[in-house]
Amino acid sequence: MRLGTPRLHLRSIGSTNTRARELAEAGAPHGTLVSAGEQTAGRGRQGRSWVTPPGSAIATSLIVREFDALLPLRAGLAVANVAGAGARVKWPNDVLLDGRKVAGVLAEAHGADWAVLGIGVNVALDLATLPDDVAAVAGTLGRAPDDIEPTLDELLTALTARLAEPAGATLAALRERDALLGQPLRWRDGAGVGAGIDEHGALRVTRPDGSTATLSAGEVHLTRAAS
Repeated sequence: MRLGTPRLHLRSIGSTNTRARELAEAGAPHGTLVSAGEQTAGRGRQGRSWVTPPGSAIATSLIVREFDALLPLRAGLAVANVAGAGARVKWPNDVLLDGRKVAGVLAEAHGADWAVLGIGVNVALDLATLPDDVAAVAGTLGRAPDDIEPTLDELLTALTARLAEPAGATLAALRERDALLGQPLRWRDGAGVGAGIDEHGALRVTRPDGSTATLSAGEVHLTRAAS
């Protein structure tokens, strides 16, 4: 079944992930899509908000009943495919274009039964309307508001292919678009330089003393770029 069918589209909603989770708990099938023209209380990782003004972005959540541990990275890679050759995936859940965040992914799994995959993509966002601190790191695809729906179609096609491909193919593509490779990083327990993505989708980091850390979850920040 193509992703995006059935679909619930709302003019405005607090969080598409919350509504999708309710539908998943009620038995909605794999590929069910919840989308909104405006999202007022969207969630990012670490409890951050992700607000979508009308006519600016894709705000959508998918119910996925067939998935693996690479799900959020597969989604980020699908977004990068749509964003273009210059887009990079910032482990574990962001997509950067020209060093700026154009998309975020939030995967919320309910055991092995299902996951809700939230994806927000700034398609036609006017950066001038944002607070200064947000405008300093946010990016946009630079498309028109009328392009939001066609861009969602592109994304669903790319995501369908990424979810179906072998893990090895996904990892190889991710390594070509790794925004953190060779970059100075910091995380809660230390700092180092990005050393690539391992076979499980974890981030490898080389510490200043030459030892290697493997991060399977958590927040990572570029120390000399927007994060």
